[in-house]
Amino acid sequence: MSFCLSAASRPQRRFHALLATSCLVPALSLATGAAQAQQQSTALPTIVVSPTGLATPVDQIASSVTVISAADIERDQRRTVGDALTMVPGLNVVRTGGPGGATSIFMRGTNSNHVKVLIDGIDAGDPSKPNGAYDFANLLTSDIERIEVLRGPQSGLYGSDAIGGVISITTKRGQGPAKLTGTIEGGSFGTFNQTARASGSEGNFDYAFNVAHYRSTDVAVTPLNLLAPGEKRNNDIYDNLTYSTKLGVRAGDDLALSFVGRYTDAHKGFTGDDYSQYPNAFPEYLQSSMANRDLLTRSEAVWTPLGDRFKSTFGVSYANQWNRTVNPNADFTTNNLTYTYGVGPPSSYRGERTKFDWTGVVEAGYGQTVVLGLERQNDSIHTDSVGDYDLSGAYQQKNTKAFTGDSAGFVELQSAFTDNVFLVSNIRYDDNDSFGGHTTWRVAPTFILPFTDTKLKATYGTGFKAPTLTELYVNNPAYYTIANPNLKPETSKGFDVGFEQPLWQNRASFGAAYFNNEISNLISMTGFNLALGGYSYENVGLAKAYGVESFVALQATETLRFRADYTYTQTRDENTGLRLRRRPDNKVTLAAIWNPVERATVSASIVHTSSWLDYDRFGTALLDAPAFTTVNLAANYTIDQNVTVFGRIDNLFDKTYEVPVGFLQPGIGVFAGVRLTN
Repeated sequence: MSFCLSAASRPQRRFHALLATSCLVPALSLATGAAQAQQQSTALPTIVVSPTGLATPVDQIASSVTVISAADIERDQRRTVGDALTMVPGLNVVRTGGPGGATSIFMRGTNSNHVKVLIDGIDAGDPSKPNGAYDFANLLTSDIERIEVLRGPQSGLYGSDAIGGVISITTKRGQGPAKLTGTIEGGSFGTFNQTARASGSEGNFDYAFNVAHYRSTDVAVTPLNLLAPGEKRNNDIYDNLTYSTKLGVRAGDDLALSFVGRYTDAHKGFTGDDYSQYPNAFPEYLQSSMANRDLLTRSEAVWTPLGDRFKSTFGVSYANQWNRTVNPNADFTTNNLTYTYGVGPPSSYRGERTKFDWTGVVEAGYGQTVVLGLERQNDSIHTDSVGDYDLSGAYQQKNTKAFTGDSAGFVELQSAFTDNVFLVSNIRYDDNDSFGGHTTWRVAPTFILPFTDTKLKATYGTGFKAPTLTELYVNNPAYYTIANPNLKPETSKGFDVGFEQPLWQNRASFGAAYFNNEISNLISMTGFNLALGGYSYENVGLAKAYGVESFVALQATETLRFRADYTYTQTRDENTGLRLRRRPDNKVTLAAIWNPVERATVSASIVHTSSWLDYDRFGTALLDAPAFTTVNLAANYTIDQNVTVFGRIDNLFDKTYEVPVGFLQPGIGVFAGVRLTN
């Protein structure tokens, strides 16, 4: 099934919006039946792992944490993790255009590389990226069981990169009789998606195998006003094929072994930028191409010789992330001996990360649990890119290899003093191969008031982040970027304090939290340095971010529930007095979920993001990016236990907006599909 709206004119596309809405209205107007939606008041408490490393009821946790389940992802039909995160408070998701565009997450005003990303316990940060952040562009959702978004400083447990918080992703494990699942989906922008999954368990063995394919062929990303008169716009093309597996075996009464693996092969055709007449720049008239191949694996052994009293976990993780980009270089078209006319040489970047970790959990009694941990991480990068040009304009490839590592140990005490008083405290020491020792810590008390069940919570933590290998060692004069080996690590301190109040036997709740972060020695790009012949990196001093997150949730009836979140964020670079880029002052999200009949679910979401400070597409001028509001609808209907049909409308009112500046987001998109299960 395919819908092609991308070539339609604006009036036609608005007609499509009205038509698509009219298709969903009958579903919305179905008579409300005896839906069996589970009451919040009788539901089991939500269990989270990321705040402490242990499975803990969320009511006992002081940190602000959002859980996105597989059911949430399936209901709202979010096909990438970046899309699934757009509704989370405190987060700003920035994707350069349509599917496959570079995707960054800014959490509570911190940098995108201040967010630790874990996929089944694998540290997925990419050492080959200039800032070391994980790029969510190619992470599909078909095999994901849950996402935990943990906000606030977490370096006391997770070390470097966790200044802003942690995003922990867990994939699905097989259980029960063998099960086969397949989906097919088509829609706007030449979208065609398929998934296939086999999972189950037999005796002491469980297994899950998943294949997901995502393809779009007609996404307009470059604004027409940036093109030269008469120049044709090249729309983006994206293709992603992801394989994943999760295996487990109980080798004895006290020993369990597991393995997870994930391989992504993604390709994107996009419009790059021509800086040959810098400071004037413009989109390339030839299309650029990018290939990404990511391999993530983890093997783990869990030993429980004393049952629940002691658990020892040893794990080995490996990540290999490779990127290859080919850009047109029309300014050096005379070099036709090696490369096609007008097309530059490929630039490739490979980052590897190997990590050995051990965790011991001791139930000490009297409500006290001790967590001990040791880690060793080794990072390396290998770049092969244009280093410079010779006098004749020929390309000179430059190879760079660099290595670093970090050894760490931590201890955490999780205390339940009474049924209403809880405390988590931890301390960690990192010995970085390049920057020596750093100690970080965190405390997080929680109080639940009797009679009202009001939850009072607070956290305070410190953090640090070492400069990346690229920032320290990779010079690319042809791209005007120069490394700075004299950079210092970033350090931080931050706190939050808040409350949560349930009402009417948990049918309603509301809450708020104030957060405050200060980052010293923040690493930032310099302006163009004539002496160096390009841009470099520097420690700019002090950056501050503070704000408020608040929410209201309501179970209006057995079949209808609502949630609203509001985030207010203020940031400031104390060196320049300017706001930090790509951090909106205000973000509002509204969500409604309706079960009109037992087999049907309809959901709607609204996201409003206020303006933020940003550079234009070419990095030559600072400006305020306009605010925008988007509306999405989704519907699912289960025909029987084997067949479910679904559809959604993204950007219902066909809003034209750019995120970031100079990169159009898709207009209205209509999608539909079917899910089959044996």
